[in-house]
Amino acid sequence: MLELLQDMPGITGPQLADRLGVSSRTVRRYVGALQEMGIPVEPMPGRYGGYRLISGFRLPPLMFSADEAIGLVLAIVAARPKGVAGTDHPAERAISKIERVLSPDLARKISEIREGVLMPTGLWDADAVFPDPDVLSTLTHATLTGHRIWMRYSSREREETAREVDPYGVVALFGRWYLHGYCHLRNDKRTFRVDRIRRTDLLPATFDRPDGIDALEAVEASLALSRGWRVVVKVHAPIAEVRRHVPSALAVLEGDGPRCTILRASADDPDWFAWRLMDVPFEMTVVEPAELREAFGRIGARMQAVAGRA
Repeated sequence: MLELLQDMPGITGPQLADRLGVSSRTVRRYVGALQEMGIPVEPMPGRYGGYRLISGFRLPPLMFSADEAIGLVLAIVAARPKGVAGTDHPAERAISKIERVLSPDLARKISEIREGVLMPTGLWDADAVFPDPDVLSTLTHATLTGHRIWMRYSSREREETAREVDPYGVVALFGRWYLHGYCHLRNDKRTFRVDRIRRTDLLPATFDRPDGIDALEAVEASLALSRGWRVVVKVHAPIAEVRRHVPSALAVLEGDGPRCTILRASADDPDWFAWRLMDVPFEMTVVEPAELREAFGRIGARMQAVAGRA
């Protein structure tokens, strides 16, 4: 009955009786029993007398069917960075709470799925941490309501600055959370790591979100250009064709006439970036850095050696 009340607020007494296979009198007795347990079930006025769960000082128990419980746990596992099992990560605590209230058979099925399903490790930043829930909540609320925020932000070098920001969007990417918005300290658009925001407050001032702002695209472009080596490569193919082979978080693409594309990116390791560009099936010219051309040369020599080995 709790599951029906949660799934169908306002469900009538006759509908409950039909779904549960009991009489209307039994439904009323069930309602009384739930109310005695402190679960806030409220009768609704109307010809047939509906019922709903109302908000109270206690959270009513959540009831999940087998497919809902499995789907929820798998969603949490998929969204959890690899390697946090057994830690105090919020996702792991949530899974533990769900499993403790499941039937033994359903708990066994979920345990087998968790152990048997392999999640990729390459999609996650190994150093990713879950942000402060209060900070994350304030940022998303400000994004949805169009309110400016004040925040104290710690840079990579751990230098803290106080800033006022118009938040355009919050993005989760590779296990990390990012805020993209207009920074009034720098008078320009900026991308911030949410886990580096030490404190944030909602300000009364509001802002108008500019047209055409894509927070995900902006964060991906910021990540593509934030590494050590500056990379510029001319790809001899139309931008629409190149985009099919180059992820947005890897590089920013610019059309260079109808037949060429300029790829702008950054890389901490030229050899890794050269290997990554081997997936692009078009002729390329490395504009900079020279270290990237040298990396392609090393790859070519290695492939030649492999091809010539009997």
